[in-house]
Amino acid sequence: MTVHTVVTRREPAEAAHGVETSDAQASNSAANRKYYKSRVPIYPKMVQGTYRRIKWIVMAVTLGIYYLAPWIRWDRGPAAPNQAILVDLAHERFYFFFIEIWPQEVYYITGLLIMASVSLFLVTSLFGRLWCGYACPQTVWTDLFISVENLIEGDRSARIRLANAPWSAGKIAKRVSKHAIWLLIAVATGGAWIFYFTDAPTLAHQLLTGSASVVVYAGIGAFTFTTYALGGLMREQVCTYMCPWPRIQGAMTDREALSVTYRADRGEPRGPHKKGQSWEGRGACIDCRQCVAACPMGIDIRDGLQLECINCGLCIDACDDVMVKVGLPTRLIAYDNEANVSRRMKGEPARFRFVRPRTVLYAVVLAIVAGVMIFSFANRRTIDLDVLRDRNPNFVTLSSGAVRNGYTLKLMNRFDRPRAFVLDLAGIKPQAVNVVGMGDVHLPVTLDVEADKVRTLRVLLTVAPRDLAPGSRQIQFLLSNSAHTETRSVSAVFVSGRAP
Repeated sequence: MTVHTVVTRREPAEAAHGVETSDAQASNSAANRKYYKSRVPIYPKMVQGTYRRIKWIVMAVTLGIYYLAPWIRWDRGPAAPNQAILVDLAHERFYFFFIEIWPQEVYYITGLLIMASVSLFLVTSLFGRLWCGYACPQTVWTDLFISVENLIEGDRSARIRLANAPWSAGKIAKRVSKHAIWLLIAVATGGAWIFYFTDAPTLAHQLLTGSASVVVYAGIGAFTFTTYALGGLMREQVCTYMCPWPRIQGAMTDREALSVTYRADRGEPRGPHKKGQSWEGRGACIDCRQCVAACPMGIDIRDGLQLECINCGLCIDACDDVMVKVGLPTRLIAYDNEANVSRRMKGEPARFRFVRPRTVLYAVVLAIVAGVMIFSFANRRTIDLDVLRDRNPNFVTLSSGAVRNGYTLKLMNRFDRPRAFVLDLAGIKPQAVNVVGMGDVHLPVTLDVEADKVRTLRVLLTVAPRDLAPGSRQIQFLLSNSAHTETRSVSAVFVSGRAP
């Protein structure tokens, strides 16, 4: 939004005599002030060309992945869900084909987010806002909504005429039809997103029979509203005012970054051109403003790099069409950079420097993070152990003088088959080890854990008076598989209750 600063002042004669404006005048003046400019609707023209086709393809691929991915099946055995991509909140799991992430492995999600961020930095430093122009969900759904609008209300000029026309049965029918289709798309979008959090076929049956939970319907409603509002009503305002990336990208790019660029060295001086006129002494730009008409952000690319530009390339298609009609070479607007424009103005050849300090830095960081992730995943444990010591009470002194500490153990089997684990203890000599529900056991003890499950145990350790030491002592719980090929060691503390 453009902020208009309104300065209130008195007329010179009044100021000289100290005459203030009346209360009525001041009130009327305040009522007429406008500190913010209202949104000017943008009616982008539908163009045809290379980049429009690329956008259609990317839209089809990304929407296809989004809507179809929850329905892909993946066999993980009888103990695990068979949905290929699933965020299983109820059982605290994230499944992605052959990968299964447990809550204790959230660092994998962190690593993926870091990789995605650095990849975005690298792509932006090389090719500008390529993500924003083609694959960003806001861009994809806005493109889809504009396509529906164009199909029902007509191209740019027809939509402008319809917007300015008085309300009539025809106008109401078109507007209702457009918004109805928008809502259907938004409902499908919200529904598809919910399918990622539960079994898709089961949820689809529940939705069709009206037996889904209130949470599901509320989630679909929330995603429906946001998709409809952001893609249909707010459009370019989301990219300009809500998204932080346009501001961040300024630190990611430089004059060598490839982006949609008006080649001023060839286009200036611009001006209208009539058929038969000479092109001597002037530029190729005929000031037709077709690039502005095609821009979904409503900007003029000829003003240079701008925060609002999403690098979609539609202005290139619009300009190329005009260049063909006037008999000039295409790509007056093209994927180029400011450095090349300056070079050509100086008579120097254009060149593209993809290897630069910032691109090398991003590539190295990406390679390091990816290497750490791959190494970590390749050496990933299929067993794990969590130990939580009781703190209320901190310890219990028995009548014999022995001291007992309580612990909660969680044995994790990250495998698709049941397994037997061996539990042992180091660092202390217990008088007795009691597993609640099993009674006293002798260590090491073998414990069965179901496939892809967590077994929780309550363990009570009792130490005889003669083996007690003042203060607290470090101990270790040891867990291994039956073949002892995988071992997990977790430190804990045994409190004796004796002053050190």
